Amino acid sequence: MLVETHDLTKRYGRLTALDRCTLGVHQGEVFGLLGPNGAGKTTLLRLLLGYLRPTSGTARIAGLDCYRQSVQVRGQVTYLPGEARLFRQMRGRDVLAFFANVRPKGDVRLARKLAERLDLDLSRRVAFMSTGMRQKLALASALSASTPILVLDEPTSNLDPTVRHTVLDLVAEARRDGRTVIFSSHVLSEVEEACDRVVILRDGRPVHTQVMAELRHQHRIRMHLREAMPAVPERFDGQLSVTSSTNGSVTIETPAALTPILGWLATLPVEELSIEPVGLRAVYDRYHRESGGAE
Repeated sequence: MLVETHDLTKRYGRLTALDRCTLGVHQGEVFGLLGPNGAGKTTLLRLLLGYLRPTSGTARIAGLDCYRQSVQVRGQVTYLPGEARLFRQMRGRDVLAFFANVRPKGDVRLARKLAERLDLDLSRRVAFMSTGMRQKLALASALSASTPILVLDEPTSNLDPTVRHTVLDLVAEARRDGRTVIFSSHVLSEVEEACDRVVILRDGRPVHTQVMAELRHQHRIRMHLREAMPAVPERFDGQLSVTSSTNGSVTIETPAALTPILGWLATLPVEELSIEPVGLRAVYDRYHRESGGAE
């Protein structure tokens, strides 16, 4: 694992911000952090970067202890915080030049190309930029860095839908280049599109890890029968989750191939039938059903 934590915990007096968090991130994957406000996402990122001292447990990046060897760790990582602070009196092009010059392998030309893709006017001073423009400027600077790991905390906040898609394209390009991306967001649709794996946090703990390739094969079948639901054939044992109601409504969830299942359903007295992908929303709601923290 390129990034790994074991029983990582951070407490502030009686408040536990992160509680025995154990997870790992593979090299070259986009790893999503999902959860409502207060779930521990930003605390986890700050512990990984060595900005906070853990109460207990360990965190390592590329074999380096994130707190004791934090300077070496930050040489491997580019971090885009949720609320980036930029030099207000500088023009956009000067901000990009500054950050490119302070990095060992900064590339100001690449940063300018990224700003162009994000449709950002670099002639403006930061003080006169909108919140969305400042976010674009921070993204252009962060994504142009040559570090093997990108940590992006709410990277699409304050951006319009078109630019959000551009950001997701840039994340996919970073992955194809072999870089590792840790992607923290509230927006379920973006996490679902961008990530290879997702961990769901609740009350500072990871409660579920989802491989997105597996989720994309899962479907939900809703139907209404004229008669009672018959027993599921033995050949589908372990492949179907069936919920029936007294009014003839049946819901089936399955990760299996649909063709043989539909062949069986065609023999039943079905009046209505619809099929939809399960999606990340359904998984998220299992752990945060009463939480309004994700969009």
